[in-house]
Amino acid sequence: MSRGHTPKSAKKNSPLGVEKWFFLLGLVFFVPVFLLYGLWSHWEPIGSMALGLIIGMWGMVGVYLWRVGSRIDERPEDDPYAEVTADSDYGVFSPWSWWPLVLGIAAALVFLGVAVGWWLTGIGVALGVIGLVGQVLEFSRGQHAH
Repeated sequence: MSRGHTPKSAKKNSPLGVEKWFFLLGLVFFVPVFLLYGLWSHWEPIGSMALGLIIGMWGMVGVYLWRVGSRIDERPEDDPYAEVTADSDYGVFSPWSWWPLVLGIAAALVFLGVAVGWWLTGIGVALGVIGLVGQVLEFSRGQHAH
């Protein structure tokens, strides 16, 4: 079938249906956890307040998506008969690149430096600059040069 054509027998999905139910059904988990934690800890103020705020925020997002979903048209991803095509180029990625590993180690050193010492953060930033330059210029040299 062509894109945008749904048979009359097809059930109309509500837009934002999956997102809406993900957040609203999440309350089925958070409300009992809140009640069990409150009863178990004799309503300890910090944890009870945190779980109460989680319920409020989770529910607020779910209600927002529910209200927005009733006002908007169906999105392309809501059409069960839509065709999935990849006509465009998503970019060029090097499958044998070591630079993402270098960037990951640099990020780990930066965050570890907050706990261990600021001197380690400096090493992580320096390694990150080297890794970023290597990642950006990877296709500008050697056998992969364009």
